[in-house]
Amino acid sequence: MSLCLLTTVLGGGHAASWLHPSTSSRSSIDIAYYRSLAQLSEAGKFDMIFFADGLGARTEQLEYAARYPSYMNQLEPLTLAGYIACSTQRIGIGATISTSFTEPYNGARAFVSLDHVSAGRAACNIVTSSSDHAAKCFGQENLLSHADRYARAKEYIEVVNKLWDSWEDDAFIRDRERGLFFDPAKQHAVHYHGKHFRVEGALNIERAVQGRPVVIQAGGSEPGKELAAETADVVFAAGTSIDKAVTFYQDLKGRMSKYGRSPDSLKILLGFPVIVGDTDEEADARYDELQSMIHPEVARIRLEVDLEADLSDLPLDEPIPVDRIPEKAKFNTTYFNNIKHIIETERPTLRQLALRYHRDDGTHRGSAKKIADIMQQWFEAGACDGFMLNFQTLPDGLQKFVSDVVPELQRRGIFRVDYSGPTLRDHLGLERPQFRLERAASDAGEA
Repeated sequence: MSLCLLTTVLGGGHAASWLHPSTSSRSSIDIAYYRSLAQLSEAGKFDMIFFADGLGARTEQLEYAARYPSYMNQLEPLTLAGYIACSTQRIGIGATISTSFTEPYNGARAFVSLDHVSAGRAACNIVTSSSDHAAKCFGQENLLSHADRYARAKEYIEVVNKLWDSWEDDAFIRDRERGLFFDPAKQHAVHYHGKHFRVEGALNIERAVQGRPVVIQAGGSEPGKELAAETADVVFAAGTSIDKAVTFYQDLKGRMSKYGRSPDSLKILLGFPVIVGDTDEEADARYDELQSMIHPEVARIRLEVDLEADLSDLPLDEPIPVDRIPEKAKFNTTYFNNIKHIIETERPTLRQLALRYHRDDGTHRGSAKKIADIMQQWFEAGACDGFMLNFQTLPDGLQKFVSDVVPELQRRGIFRVDYSGPTLRDHLGLERPQFRLERAASDAGEA
């Protein structure tokens, strides 16, 4: 089982976490806060700490943003990741980059640099971005269409992988006797001419310690699943039920053979919002306390954002009309489909759904034993290879998990007691990718 900590910028994953007295209202820009989370996660033998990102500050609905300041005051993730690399020794470090608003050369260079700085612990979370206010910050009136964003992302990853293999592993020979710093024959420049990118050149840094940084993706749409099956090492997935998670797991891994990939070369981690208490009742009470702190306007607008619909004229205590649901999602298919399913099958009132809704569809809460039982059940059912843990308040939620749940998982033999190797690929059980020309020659030989 793999465990990844999702860090958020509001003192936890809950919409009201920044209001809770157990959290710091300055945590989003406090480097000591992130360092302590990383070191605590490392003490708990987590595979990775992951830094999410949201580009562009909101400039509309500022009253809402002021009450729910998600990504409104945050550190740039690669800058933060570099600092965390120097503050830890073993845990993997994941940072987010947008394929819609960066160039593949910059992205490839930055993450190889992080892999060297961290001695082989870097992960690159590839996102297409999903907000028009981010697009406006980069000179675009609106986001590209969903299909065009994924077409651009596919090209982006193709170019990045070529750039990551623009030098052979042993190209930098540093031969003082011959006066050769590198072997010119072992550079392999990229010549890429696509619809979205044109790149001529090679990275000015040697191949990554891991061969290539670990590539993370998340996406439940058909284009997203195809892209992940072809290119991802790790997928962050949403699990609304064991049956749905198993179906997603089998579907995604079943697509990999067409790309010549083994299912074991991709790890699927389920989003797992969690509150751990000494008792089930204590965890429930903490959750209820947090729910009571959500401003009603925040609850409604959070729902509207992911449903992509204006619900402001609807009565709070009447069911949401099915005809108010858009035909399809423009931004995030997974979140949209989850809400649509709840409205169509359960017919909740606007107030009920707004206060209940969470992007991971509910917070798991209970004693350490109950939480371990849930994780073991999902893991052994084949719903996932591990979990992306989203603690509703930090740092106390992480502290409780490491002190109480991790030992219980270790006692059951489903989580490591120590790291098996120095790199993130070692933690995840992923092979180090061969240099691409060697791989091509090998494949040809096998054929």
